Amino acid sequence: MLALKDKTYIITGASRGIGRAIALRLAGAGANIVVAAKSLRPHPKLEGTILDTVKQVEAAGGRGLAVKTDVRFAAEIEAMVEQTVNTFGGIDGLINNAGAISLTGVEKTTAKLFDRMHQVNTRAVFLCSQAVLPYLKKSDNPHILSLSPPVNLDVKWLKDYSPYTVSKYGMTMLSLGMAAEFEPHGIAVNTLWPVTLIATAAIEFAVGGREMLDHCRKADIMADAAFEILQRSGLTGQCLLDEPFLKKCGYSDFDSYAYNQSYKGKIYPDIFL
Repeated sequence: MLALKDKTYIITGASRGIGRAIALRLAGAGANIVVAAKSLRPHPKLEGTILDTVKQVEAAGGRGLAVKTDVRFAAEIEAMVEQTVNTFGGIDGLINNAGAISLTGVEKTTAKLFDRMHQVNTRAVFLCSQAVLPYLKKSDNPHILSLSPPVNLDVKWLKDYSPYTVSKYGMTMLSLGMAAEFEPHGIAVNTLWPVTLIATAAIEFAVGGREMLDHCRKADIMADAAFEILQRSGLTGQCLLDEPFLKKCGYSDFDSYAYNQSYKGKIYPDIFL
């Protein structure tokens, strides 16, 4: 396994949730973290901004750079990559974490919402990966990691919210294609998805409400899995699930990841598993 100290990682959507947790985990290993998200100012409902995350990154032992970025726009992605290289000298990894979600079927999904999910999910993976590619080719352990599920064509994942499902599967299919395409350059491309629900704003506001959080794990489990993936070389073209992968890495205490340590009820599986 290779050290992450002084390596540079771009994390989209890192102002809160899983993206922030990954940022802090990598920062603890001495990595440079580019926090690329839209949240420059506090949101009335959602905790965290890119500036807050950078402060936490630096407190954890890494170097941080906040870049206000809307991944729907190629010009903003290109500017973010330029700032990254100007600040840190290169790029070693991209974590495609930014996401848009609406658990609605075709009948209830507006064209605007459909476009947003596909722009923030699938299209952003394409644009961001393309933008960092010249710099990843120069890294000694380059990675692209997208937070998307394994493709499962069981109709139950398509029937109720196919617009969202297709946008997430698009991320995975792009990743599998890039793994093969970029293999000659030694660039590892994988996806990562949780076995259980993760306590994020999406769960609280878009899926089940605040009471649902008791049935979730903390984002730390995804951060640990991402950390283990990025340390490795030669691991590519895989659709990885957090818990099984961490077990292979020697992790055994999964109770500690529970969002509510005093809650003794069931932790719910993720919607795609």
